[in-house]
Amino acid sequence: MRRISVLAAVLALGAGPAAGAPPVPAAGESAPRAAVAAESYTWKNARIDGGGFVPGIVFNRKEKNLAYARTDIGGAYRWQQSTKTWTPLLDSVGWDEWGHTGVVSIATDSVDPYRVYAAVGTYTNSWDPGNGAVLRSTDRGGTWRKADLPFKLGGNMPGRGMGERLAVDPNRNSVLYLGAPSGKGLWRSTDSGATWSQVTDFPDPGNYVADPADTSGYGSDNQGIVWVTFDESTGSAGSATRTIYVGVADKDNAVYRSTDAGATWQRIPGQPTGYLPHKGVLDAVNGYLYIAYSDTGGPYDGGKGRLMRYATATGTWTDISPVAEADTYFGYSGLTVDRQHPGTVMATGYSSWWPDTQIFRSTDSGATWSKAWDYTSYPDRENRYTMDVSSSPWLTWGADPSPPEQTPKLGWMTEALEIDPFDSDRMMYGTGATIYGTEDLTKWDSGAKFTVQPMVQGLEETAVNDLAAPPSGGAVLFSALGDVGGFRHTDLTKVPSMMYTSPNFTTTTSVDFAESNPATVVRAGNLDSGPHIAFSTDNGANWSGGSDPSGVSGGGTVAAAADGSRFVWSPEGTGVQYTTGFGTSWSASSGIPAGAIVESDRVDPKTFYGFKSGRFYVSTDGGATFTASAATGLPTGDSVRFKALPGGKGDIWLAGGASDGPYGLWHSTDGGATFTKLANVEQADTVGFGRAAPGASYQTLYTSAKIGGVRGIFRSTDQGATWTRINDDAHQWGWTGAAITGDPRVYGRVYVSTNGRGVIYGDTSDAGGGDDGGGDDGGGTDPTPSGACAVTYRVTDEWPGGFQADVQLANTGTAAWNGWSLAWSFADGQKVTSMWNAGYSQSGAAVTVTNAGWNGTVAAGSSVGFGFTGSLSGGNTQPASFKVGDRLCSVG
Repeated sequence: MRRISVLAAVLALGAGPAAGAPPVPAAGESAPRAAVAAESYTWKNARIDGGGFVPGIVFNRKEKNLAYARTDIGGAYRWQQSTKTWTPLLDSVGWDEWGHTGVVSIATDSVDPYRVYAAVGTYTNSWDPGNGAVLRSTDRGGTWRKADLPFKLGGNMPGRGMGERLAVDPNRNSVLYLGAPSGKGLWRSTDSGATWSQVTDFPDPGNYVADPADTSGYGSDNQGIVWVTFDESTGSAGSATRTIYVGVADKDNAVYRSTDAGATWQRIPGQPTGYLPHKGVLDAVNGYLYIAYSDTGGPYDGGKGRLMRYATATGTWTDISPVAEADTYFGYSGLTVDRQHPGTVMATGYSSWWPDTQIFRSTDSGATWSKAWDYTSYPDRENRYTMDVSSSPWLTWGADPSPPEQTPKLGWMTEALEIDPFDSDRMMYGTGATIYGTEDLTKWDSGAKFTVQPMVQGLEETAVNDLAAPPSGGAVLFSALGDVGGFRHTDLTKVPSMMYTSPNFTTTTSVDFAESNPATVVRAGNLDSGPHIAFSTDNGANWSGGSDPSGVSGGGTVAAAADGSRFVWSPEGTGVQYTTGFGTSWSASSGIPAGAIVESDRVDPKTFYGFKSGRFYVSTDGGATFTASAATGLPTGDSVRFKALPGGKGDIWLAGGASDGPYGLWHSTDGGATFTKLANVEQADTVGFGRAAPGASYQTLYTSAKIGGVRGIFRSTDQGATWTRINDDAHQWGWTGAAITGDPRVYGRVYVSTNGRGVIYGDTSDAGGGDDGGGDDGGGTDPTPSGACAVTYRVTDEWPGGFQADVQLANTGTAAWNGWSLAWSFADGQKVTSMWNAGYSQSGAAVTVTNAGWNGTVAAGSSVGFGFTGSLSGGNTQPASFKVGDRLCSVG
């Protein structure tokens, strides 16, 4: 069954394709700026492992075990061989550049393996307000520098599985090429990605569009130039490679070649027509260019395809398709050569949705092929492999299909396929939900079965629509996710055994529980056929579908009464509805417009709230009738999230707005009759509550907001009077505007939604809950705070020649610091290369770190955190002592 819709990742942003784009700050904004404290948090993912499309996997051909993966909306990752996990590389992408979490291509430098490049940008149409960029790193993605481009890139556009569009010259690694979409042509850099210029002599910018009638620009964009491949045998170290091949989204002119290092270009004669070249992989040993063709750009569609081999010396084209063209119902895309045995080639039928994807293997340069599975007598099939999904058991989808379908599937949307260039037994391939791989691939050739299993731990790629953390019961967290529905987490460090089933929504749009009876849970979502709402009476362990009122077309939002006795639902396609019991029948609510966002009071089971287009609505009769509040000054649009406080009847917090109107955070203590806007919050997009700080009586507030001129994730333990930024510049995750909630059982724990990086949760280092961030910004030169201090120094990642560390500095004295400076010395010649949330200087081994302008004030009992990357020339002994001013700190 098809699990991912074309616009799923777009729709995950909000109510419509463009609704989730972060608003642009208003010109001349004059809201008062609050002084913002900062605190060290530890950030992790609630483990799901995968959950989205992985269109590209790239191995470095010089250094063993160095590999990268790109995702369409969730950033890029580097393989960590010691743990067999993936490390995220683009968490530093901030709110204003959220589009740079979409990665259209990635390239690793085979001359200098420390260098890696990423071409980023999510949409080429209006949904993404920014242009694309090429990011470059000299520390394997630990830190990045950016070259902005004068056009957009489409990491989540049609054709995104083709590639790679970005390539490094294997002989002169300062030269890179980038294939652009939208008719922008071929681009080149000669200074290691710092600057780019168009290759004006390249003759063909492409002309293929998926859907010319799509007025949104999503399906009607020219998919452009789709891959660049160098023939490394035509160059020598330090000299530009002479022969370069380029694939173009043009069915009549798909492949071009230059034999003079890119000075001139020619269409290769004799090439097939009628197809798009998804991949071009060159075997320089045997002199073959292999090309995988499909009749469409993918990644969802494709009904016909061919595999071709081009002899680079003679110019001969040979059709090596594993299946006769007339018998295909899919296109080819995934394509790889075994660099240890170049005559071994593999390819995928990426668009074979039913009954399964297909993988083909040849050991004689494509003369003959074998299949990963084949029919014995229909519908029975024989597999050359066994599947082990015990590490991600939800990949079965809880399905029980009839033959020839099987569960788990071998895959779908299998456009990424790579054999490890150093290990013929290891192969990885991307699907629409995970990365699968094997470490005994050559059993294929002996007739024994090889094992396929997820190789995806650490790569989290779900788009989060809603989050709910109940105060009791076995569930710690409920998530509402795009494409994979959502999960009930009982342990954040473990992959849940299954997503929600019975029914299994393709996308869950809203989830809620009864505050005083958390065994009762409700969720709403999208489903091609079946109910759009489901209920649980055992804390989300088991579910049953409700009935839909007439006209329902999508999940919308849903709210459970405080005691679970009734529900209010605002689905797509019809008006707001209410029910007593578990949705066997529904009645239309009156007094509230269709499409309103609905929530429940967390104390009074008959009180529900709604919001639509600047008006707040209240029902006191269980959702039967709503009355518009007299409250004014609220956001005029529908980019709003609001919640009622657990334990506080009529206590409501509302976040949202846009740059062309009211934007911020509002509070009501009278059931929505009136709202007061917080003057110290410039912008806010989500709001949530968690366990109160020690000694505090009011629950902790959390928000994704702009406060004190800084965009981030913030916490307040004093009802919004003061705020602490709890994330940092290295942990921003692009767009975080869908949902946030604290944990009602663990003080300081917060769950943050992302659009492609899964469910992020953070834990505080501040056990005492100190949260005083008032006062001015501090600053000054080399300040010397009085009082004691404590330091925790932790290396969080290490690679050959480099490392990353986090430092927490606590004020353990009795007076607040108004500016601070921390000093230490390295023992092994380490050098700081970049730092976030603080400034630094280094002289020899001595490092001095000073506060940023916004985190100079550190209250007694509070702490501040910063992080940095560094280079290594030997060991990495941690500093033995730290000083704030002239005072030694204790070291934890």
